[in-house]
Amino acid sequence: MGGDDVRRCVDEAVAVLARAPDPTAEVPLMGTDVAGVVWHVGECLHWYGHDLLLGPVDLTAGRYERDPAAGYGRLITGLTTWGEVLARVLDAADPAERGFHPWGSPDPAGFAAMACAEVLLHTGDVVEAVGLRWAPPADVAARVLARLFPHAPADTDPATTLRWATGRADLPGRPRPGSWAYAAAG
Repeated sequence: MGGDDVRRCVDEAVAVLARAPDPTAEVPLMGTDVAGVVWHVGECLHWYGHDLLLGPVDLTAGRYERDPAAGYGRLITGLTTWGEVLARVLDAADPAERGFHPWGSPDPAGFAAMACAEVLLHTGDVVEAVGLRWAPPADVAARVLARLFPHAPADTDPATTLRWATGRADLPGRPRPGSWAYAAAG
């Protein structure tokens, strides 16, 4: 996985998130509103770029906070911008590089997969909460599953399986996971 996967996921997400009828609508699964989810995803992409670029340095003490005055359009722009920054970092990274993440030290492909997972999952959270129609790209979801959830079933719909692997959906004949973590280090 790489920068083009991140760009594709962000483009698809922005196309649907820009149609959200009310950015203040609650997204119960995330404990915030639509705008808060968009900010969260942008923040994840922002930090994944830093975390890969700086290697195994833990920057968790240096997180930034959401600007309460930022309008929804600015949050969408931030999501797009941080997606492109991360994609460029991924494009320039040596495949052997490693960065910091609390669940392991991912290589560039791991950061790309985590970024795509964040974008696909949280866009799905918004879509579910506000009643929009959207289907994540199945091929990207399948690659995210293979990289981050190698023990997930491969014979089911990839988008639904990704939501199942993170405790968001049911899969027939399989119990919903009670907890989960990315296989970040691969």
